[in-house]
Amino acid sequence: MDWTERYRPRRLDEIVGNGPAVRQMVAWASGWEPGDRPLLVYGKPGTGKTSSALALAGDMGWEVVELNASDQRTRAAIERIAGQSAMTGSLFGGGRRLVLIDEADNLHGTADKGGARAIADLVQSARQPVLLIANDLYGVPAELRSRTEPVQFRALAARSIVPRLREICREEGLSCDEDTLRLVAESAGGDLRAAVTMLQAAAIGRSSLDGEAIATSQKDERATIFELVGAVLRDRPDRELMALAWEVDDRPDAIVAWLEEALSQLPQEARCDAYPALAAADLAIARTFRRQHYTLWRYATALAVLGTAAAAGGAGVRSRLSSPGRWRWMAQARRRRSARASLFRKLGAWMGVSRADLREYYLEAARRLAAIDPVPVARALDLDADELGLLLDDRELANGTVARLAKERREADRAEKPRRRPAKEREDGSAPPPPPETHPSQSTLF
Repeated sequence: MDWTERYRPRRLDEIVGNGPAVRQMVAWASGWEPGDRPLLVYGKPGTGKTSSALALAGDMGWEVVELNASDQRTRAAIERIAGQSAMTGSLFGGGRRLVLIDEADNLHGTADKGGARAIADLVQSARQPVLLIANDLYGVPAELRSRTEPVQFRALAARSIVPRLREICREEGLSCDEDTLRLVAESAGGDLRAAVTMLQAAAIGRSSLDGEAIATSQKDERATIFELVGAVLRDRPDRELMALAWEVDDRPDAIVAWLEEALSQLPQEARCDAYPALAAADLAIARTFRRQHYTLWRYATALAVLGTAAAAGGAGVRSRLSSPGRWRWMAQARRRRSARASLFRKLGAWMGVSRADLREYYLEAARRLAAIDPVPVARALDLDADELGLLLDDRELANGTVARLAKERREADRAEKPRRRPAKEREDGSAPPPPPETHPSQSTLF
């Protein structure tokens, strides 16, 4: 059995590190009432996000309904799962269930078409607690992120990982000295899951572990694109550059894009020398896709890496490397298209007109109405900053308006949520009334 599952924490007091985040989760769960915001738990892999969510449900006595990336997360699929969960509730009683949505930062593919919108719509009226998990906070769609309460899980310190590894060794009957445990913990880079996996791999066929045994099972230390670009600009030996290029977990077209962005650090003459090599690499990549001859990729990589290195002449890295500009432009364009489509859909539904009629007859009127006072328009249509910015053609005003509405919602939530008073503080000294009895058939997910 995989040790990461065998030794997964079952209770919150078994979670390693991230005490503030765990306490925030407990406070949310203890006081949860219908209408409360879902939690968005985010952080690097292996920091305990999913384990903490499952342990929280166990400590609270909640069932778990899980939806992860292996499930199809279209609108229809989400609504179908919601219906199935509602039926389960009617069969087994009216207890609460934690709706766990994993990899919420991976909702952008065609397989998840409509999923982000469906989840955003459903959590707004959820009658059961909802918890989302993501590695990248800003990879979560903005319309979903704005309706959640974020909880950050940070990378674990090696000193926090070592005691857990020591406990696993004791349970498995393994002999392992402190220096070796510290080596595993430091090699994991703050990832407890990776540390446990390394320990298990090193323990195969052994009853004792040392540094040599660990060296063969260390976490994958593949070169990053930053290391490759830095080596290219420093004009390292060709053999070393190609070895790094094969280790990088990026396709040749991504390598070309990163190198193109890095050319801004070179003098103009060097840039002129490098562009022909990148153009030749780009041509090889195009032929690869057109003809499905993927053997051409190796030539594309060699042309891009070695040609740019020769042009750079060892100039070195002069400033911080940034992601390719064309990617940022493409992402911004996709974001604008998505915001425009969402804005037109909301305006069309509000006015009861088609998208074509909206563009031709009503859009300018809506713009002028919003310019007079954007607050009621944004409130009525539930517009985010991107959508309101398109309508107003004023991003600063849109950001301020959306922030003001978010503050109003938080204050309204606090005002509507009654404060619970313990029985001993009741004025008449009586015990609190029992909770109203709920018929099982009324227990639904949303």
